[in-house]
Amino acid sequence: MKYIDCGTLVDGTGKDPIDDARILVENDRIVEVGPGEAVSVPDDADRVDHSSETVTPGLIDAHLHLKGSRSMEPFDWIQESTELATARATADVRTLLEAGFTAIRDVGSEAGLPVRRAIDDGTIPGPRVFTSGSSFSQTAGHGDRHYLPYEWAKSDAAGGSQIVDGADECRKGARERIREGADLIKIMTTGGVLSEKDTPSQSQFTDDEIRAFTEEAHRVGIPVASHAQGAPGIKAALRNGVDTIEHGFYIDGECLDLFAETGATFVPTLSIVHRLVERGDEFGVPEYGMRKARDANEAHFEATRRAYEAGVPIALGTDFLGPEPVAHGENALEAELFVEEVGMSEHEAIVAGTGTAAETVPAADIGTLTVGNHADLVAFEESPLSDITNLYEPTTVYKDGEPV
Repeated sequence: MKYIDCGTLVDGTGKDPIDDARILVENDRIVEVGPGEAVSVPDDADRVDHSSETVTPGLIDAHLHLKGSRSMEPFDWIQESTELATARATADVRTLLEAGFTAIRDVGSEAGLPVRRAIDDGTIPGPRVFTSGSSFSQTAGHGDRHYLPYEWAKSDAAGGSQIVDGADECRKGARERIREGADLIKIMTTGGVLSEKDTPSQSQFTDDEIRAFTEEAHRVGIPVASHAQGAPGIKAALRNGVDTIEHGFYIDGECLDLFAETGATFVPTLSIVHRLVERGDEFGVPEYGMRKARDANEAHFEATRRAYEAGVPIALGTDFLGPEPVAHGENALEAELFVEEVGMSEHEAIVAGTGTAAETVPAADIGTLTVGNHADLVAFEESPLSDITNLYEPTTVYKDGEPV
């Protein structure tokens, strides 16, 4: 047993931070937490001193990809082997853990399932991985490799999303992913930025197709995430049971009403569009992707501001892929953008990356420093409550109460 003395404790629930706090940890779980004088400590417990530091829950990136790629050129993604991608992804998860991210939600990769298993059995270090495995796209959808012959794009060798059409194929695809052990299902209900022949405003998948995914996922207690950028595709996803909306470039008033009605969580992923606009042309992002990113950039910030002001739950997610300029390690950028561009306080941005982000995965014991939860936490010498950019510089990262 050990106890951790904290200068300031942010518990991730949204409650006010606690000064001079204490966390009592037994094995890998929190057994008591609160003001220091209120937490009794057994005589044989070991003290961990963070009494001059700010302690938060372990950070969670609720939207990234363990692609293991080192290029932003789409043709490179299909030429590199799955084995190479998986090997690189093992380095990426180590980087994420060292950066303070003790859990991640991988929403579309072939490496996610094997990397998760290797972390779970102790072979490699890394955060808790919640993965969808490969995502699902309709023909000519965001996950279709538009630049390949259709027969190649439909094959497993093309990587990327699994292409399914019609409710029956969608239902079977969801069941296949459940059989593989996925933690969630990821679908595409609009076009996107890095897909060649569609646009963010175009709606994809029919109501029947979307319901097939959500019915199968909810039957086994896992959520469905939808890449949804334009308003029609956002509304279709929400009306048909999707649990999280990813990106949400063009949220309108009706979308906000549906968020309130359904209780869905919004994962804006401001970071990737920001980085593409800022530096994407230096790293081989195709011109069609650069054009669509520039067109969406300000609307993306505005949609997120509107969702924040309307009280929609907002979770931290970057959509980082692995290569520069969206390499894993600087995933705290999303929290910085929440503060600088959306208007969140530093505390609200931390909650978005802890307690709220935890609501996007099927786990009830991470994201907050509360009794019964895993002792995943991060200590900061310079407080992110006073300057959100201090999230980039954790002093110590703990997973299950052990420093990593």
